[in-house]
Amino acid sequence: MRKLFIPALALFLVSLLASCVVMSPKKLNTLLAQKDSLSLGWEASKNKVSTLEGEIVSLRSDSAILNARISDLESKLKGLDDSYTSLRSNTSSEIRKLADDLKKREARLKEVEDILRKRDEATNALKNKLQKALLGFQQSGLSVDIRNGKVYVSLTDKLLFSSGSIIIDDKGKLALQELAKVLKTQPEINISVEGHTDNQRVVNLGQIKDNWDLSVLRATSVVRFLTETEKIEHNRITATGKGEYQPIEEGTSADIRSRNRRIEIVLSPKLDELYNLIK
Repeated sequence: MRKLFIPALALFLVSLLASCVVMSPKKLNTLLAQKDSLSLGWEASKNKVSTLEGEIVSLRSDSAILNARISDLESKLKGLDDSYTSLRSNTSSEIRKLADDLKKREARLKEVEDILRKRDEATNALKNKLQKALLGFQQSGLSVDIRNGKVYVSLTDKLLFSSGSIIIDDKGKLALQELAKVLKTQPEINISVEGHTDNQRVVNLGQIKDNWDLSVLRATSVVRFLTETEKIEHNRITATGKGEYQPIEEGTSADIRSRNRRIEIVLSPKLDELYNLIK
């Protein structure tokens, strides 16, 4: 704009000089008006240039800010991409690990189920064998059943002992001999002999003070017969006395008290294989 203005001004001066010899007032006024117009145009152009230069500075500043934001966003996007890649890699690794753990657990579960199935099969087979061996004593108060994966051979006290006695009678010995025959063929079976009484107080039994004593001594008598006479291994068998505190049935009638007075021989398979598996 400045380059255009200078030739125009020069032309105006030349015209003025050329006409200074003879110039009418009208022409002079016209030239002065042109000069004023050119001066105003020059100032307007200067102001516009200044405004444009300010806008250029502002745009450059905005451009720098935008470039900085773009650079920051690109950096964040790269960080997110890296995090996503790492997360996806870790997730895949974790999924593979969980899948491997699940397979191992399923394999162990199958092993446990197989062991328990074999235990149940062995328990049922033992029950059937005992029922056949002890069939002749079942009308005398002997029963065989399965509870919680164990075989229970229950003998009422009248099958084994005289009233208030801890000495096994002949009929009881015959029943225990038949039981021992089966147990000798089952070395993997643990044996627990439990003595039980009714809730009647013990009286006039010499050194036997109470039902605890009576239940323990009767269980011990059975254990001694099985180990010393029938040669069952000592490390397979234990004796416990339960007293009156685990009755088959609550009540005070003579029939109920008779059923509660009993010896229970609890037979359970050795589960070392299962215990080792679930450690």
